[in-house]
Amino acid sequence: MSEEIKEVEELSVEESFARLDEMVRALESEDVTLEESFRLYQDGMKLLKHVGGKLDGYEKKMQILTEDGVLEDF
Repeated sequence: MSEEIKEVEELSVEESFARLDEMVRALESEDVTLEESFRLYQDGMKLLKHVGGKLDGYEKKMQILTEDGVLEDF
């Protein structure tokens, strides 16, 4: 596993969204080369996959409090 992927996997959801926001701003800039745009796009896709996996995991862990006061999986 590469260091870059390991680094992405250690990011929180909030940190991932912050990085994605930075990437979008960089892509919107006129100072970005084509090569840099492709790298940013690839890195952004990795972050999106990471965030999606984390959010799916959180969703699976959510529970609902029933009328009887019992916690059930969502």
